[in-house]
Amino acid sequence: MANTSGKKLIKIDVSSDTVCPWCFVGKKNLDKAIESSKDQFDFEVRWHPYMLNPSAPKEGVLKRDFYREKFGPRVQQIEGRMTEVFRGIGFNYDMSGLTGNTLDSHRLITFAGHQGLDKQHALVEELGIGYFTQGRYIGDRDFLVEAASKVGVEGAAEFLENPNNGLNEVHEELQKYSAQISGVPFYVINGKHKLSGGQPPEVFLKTFQVASNDNSS
Repeated sequence: MANTSGKKLIKIDVSSDTVCPWCFVGKKNLDKAIESSKDQFDFEVRWHPYMLNPSAPKEGVLKRDFYREKFGPRVQQIEGRMTEVFRGIGFNYDMSGLTGNTLDSHRLITFAGHQGLDKQHALVEELGIGYFTQGRYIGDRDFLVEAASKVGVEGAAEFLENPNNGLNEVHEELQKYSAQISGVPFYVINGKHKLSGGQPPEVFLKTFQVASNDNSS
């Protein structure tokens, strides 16, 4: 699968949820791997929706209350661990603010993909920074539109105004990419090499090398 640059193309399909901290960690590690091997490969990264809690309320609940109810006394240990992990990728993990339904964020990410995969990738980054490090709420329309504007996605406010816009596409994506997996982040590289979890950059790099030697690549 060579392209016009002469470099082999690595296609990466990522299933993730916008409230999954390990998805953000995995993205940052993936970005490091891509950056360090961009002289060798070209990359095409597509983001697909996954909903850890499809019944989460649209109005949101306090993150600390949600995690306390979900994990009980382990919540402090988990928060400490995530704080340490985020520090390792250059961010301060913020447990303030609300968490809740992620459907609108997935509609927006899918919409952004039609304007370019680079914009989609940048939007995932912007949403992650806001939600995980600034206490922004992933279900807040103003935050979603602001993030879209920052990365050059046009028409986000109008698109999100109608709750049916992009809904069928998100459901189709969920069925196609998420029905057979049990957790995120989940990566499929060149259609066959599968990775899960917040993998370190070297694991991605090794998989890129293996994938580039496929007959299909």
